[in-house]
Order: sequence, then structure tokens, then C-alpha cells
Amino acid sequence: MRTWQVGDVMTREVATVVAGTPYREVVDVLLRRDVSAAPVVDGFGRVLGVVSEADLLHRIERAGEPAQRRVFESRHRRDARSRSEAFVAGDLMTAPAVTTYPEAPLSAAARLMDRERVKRLPVLDDLGRLVGIVSRADLLRVHLRSDAEIREDVVQEVLRRVLAVRDGLVTVKVHHGEVDLAGRLDRRSAVDLAGRLAAQVSGVVRVSNAITYDSDDTVVDASQVMPVA
Repeated sequence: MRTWQVGDVMTREVATVVAGTPYREVVDVLLRRDVSAAPVVDGFGRVLGVVSEADLLHRIERAGEPAQRRVFESRHRRDARSRSEAFVAGDLMTAPAVTTYPEAPLSAAARLMDRERVKRLPVLDDLGRLVGIVSRADLLRVHLRSDAEIREDVVQEVLRRVLAVRDGLVTVKVHHGEVDLAGRLDRRSAVDLAGRLAAQVSGVVRVSNAITYDSDDTVVDASQVMPVA
């Protein structure tokens, strides 16, 4: 069964800046491309960090404040002050960047974003060069698949290819991403597997598995268990 990957949903035309890009130019890039952040790359296309609107706002937030440094200063406050005094992308950016690869499953990318508390991930190739960027919105895009596309995957990939179920034994209905399975199979294990695999199809929100079965092959027959000496 095909699993959607980062490469399927990422944006390939990425707005980037270099370490020496001035503050005002970084702002212009973000506004012109209508993005909230841009990877900072070197001459080989490798990602050095990411500069975001949040990084740029430190200068505005501290505008007009007297220049002062506390003896005991938290790391967060120190970083904020440093960025508020920065003039180029290399000093403004957050580094190292949290990145991913085109082959990464969408679920892995989502977990990485949640764990690292970031809204986007630069996507790198095998040589560490930037090939795209994936955002939270890109990951959610998979749930905009049509019901017809979802049903086709359940029928073709789950029932026919994986379980080798003959046509007509199981009916599949999809409405707003919710899958209803009905019919009859010979074994309970096949019924359970059909439900689990259908739930993994991209775009599926919920699965209602009403398939019945002829025999329960998940129950161990005590008479067939060899006694322990």
C-alpha cells in the first residue's frame, strides 16, 4: 500500500536567502513571496538555518527600549536581544535548522514538527542540499483528497492487492473521508487487517468496520496447545 511522503506535498520553489542578506531584504523576500520564513543557504544549497517572521519581530519588539544588559540574563532573553541587534540573515536565523527528506512519511514529519515546535521543515536531498520545504498546511493537504480517490485506494491497495479479496465480497463507502466497510470474509484476522490498513490510507478520517467473518482464527484452541513439561 502506498504511503504518502513529504516529497508528494512539499513546495519545490523555495524562497531562500543567504547569510549576508540584510534585514530589510529578508523582510522583502518574505512579503514578496507571501511566506512566513525562509531557509538560509550557502553557495552549495545547503541549509544553514531558517529565518522567520518571529526572528525579525525581535527588532520591532525592542524598538525604543534602552540598550541594557542584565547581569543574569536568561538564554531566551539573550537570544532575543542578539536578534534585535542583528542586521543580516546569518545573525537573525534560528540554527541549526530542523530538516527532513522527501522520502519521509507524512506522519514522521508531523511528529517532528510537533516535537521540535516548528511550523515548517526544509527538505534536503542525499547530499544535504535544499530541494523543497514542507509546512503544517502541506501536511493537512492530504485530507483534502476526494472521497473517490480514497475509495479507490482502499479497494485497489487494501482489498485487492494486500488481502486478495474477490470483488463483491466487501463494499466500501466513503463520505467526507469516513470509510464504511461491510461484507463478509472467511477469517477474522483478514477483517481486522482490512480495518487497520484502510485507516492508514491517506485522507481517511475514520473507519467503521462492519465486515463479518466465518471463523475466528485469532482464538487459540486450548486442545492444540502442547503442555509444558
